[in-house]
Amino acid sequence: MKKIYFFSAFCLLALLSSCNDDDNQIIGSIDTSVTEGTSGEMSGFYLLNEGSYGSNNASIDYFDATTGTYQKNIYSERNPQTINGLGDTGNDLKIYDNRLYAVMNGSHKVEVMTADSAIRIGEVDIPNGRYICFEGDYAYVSSYVSATYSEGNVLGAVYKFNTSTLDIIDSVTVGYQPEEMAVVDNKLYVANSGGYLSSTYDNRVSVIDLNSFTVTKSIDVAINLYQLKYDNKGHLYVSSRGNYYDIAANLYVIDTQNDIVVDTLNIGASNLCMVGDSAYIYSSEWNYTTYTYDNSYYIINLNTREVSQTQFITDGTEIISPYGMAVNPSTKEVYMTDALDYFNSGTIYCFNPDGTLKWMADTGVCPGHFAIKY
Repeated sequence: MKKIYFFSAFCLLALLSSCNDDDNQIIGSIDTSVTEGTSGEMSGFYLLNEGSYGSNNASIDYFDATTGTYQKNIYSERNPQTINGLGDTGNDLKIYDNRLYAVMNGSHKVEVMTADSAIRIGEVDIPNGRYICFEGDYAYVSSYVSATYSEGNVLGAVYKFNTSTLDIIDSVTVGYQPEEMAVVDNKLYVANSGGYLSSTYDNRVSVIDLNSFTVTKSIDVAINLYQLKYDNKGHLYVSSRGNYYDIAANLYVIDTQNDIVVDTLNIGASNLCMVGDSAYIYSSEWNYTTYTYDNSYYIINLNTREVSQTQFITDGTEIISPYGMAVNPSTKEVYMTDALDYFNSGTIYCFNPDGTLKWMADTGVCPGHFAIKY
């Protein structure tokens, strides 16, 4: 690998005007050829590295599937005029209508960029944002609102902003510490965790009518809810992280026609990706007996809701701290990230459909969130 350093004309001017607190040296991206280029439905993906909380070291990588090149840390190079870089603690990344959106939890904003090149367009100020989803001309961002554990009794909210103007239109109060969301039939479903409440947690999925932008129902599911994915069969899959002690993590199914829980799968799900009739899942649970994380990998048949494959990494590759996952919809290649020690560079792995390693590369700190580019 070769690290490239350069000065832009802007930064030379900034040296005189002191518009940047750093030393005006922009670190270029590190480009590594990891595989042969291919053509297909997926042209590449962005990877948001969360960074360490409070360290302002979140970053974005890009994998170009057409050339087989992995580019580490592209944001600063492509946006040298942006003071303080991408921001602190990236929590979600999505592409919608030719724009790339990064929810920056620690910086209390949503960073908006072009989807083709990650050039900055602007930002939306949202306190303690968590996840983002879209419908029509609007984006919806879940927010803890409060920023510390000591304020855990403050209800969360969902903010609505116009994707063209980036103006906040409205907000609505939901449960405690809301996480992931999904839009189904003009209803916005929000998984509430209550993660700041610790011993009590929240156990509800809030249902928001998008016409009135009001909460019309709350569905009791399980404590400490986290991810929420729609399977295009009329069902939502909602993960519970349990209480990390005597209540195990689990995965539940909600019927969106009647807004009720219709199934419990009795498996943990730290992350899940829906691809066709399959859900790829990994579970990473802390074991208080061994004082280690127990990592498991599954593929679920969404027609039967049964585990169809108990392992999608078959060659013995060990992932220490699983942190993010995506699946190529065309090739069924699986991308897994490893946060390792959570403070230094992580690793991304690409596995063939048979579970053997195809390629790997270094990432930024805490690589966690993918946005596939088509």
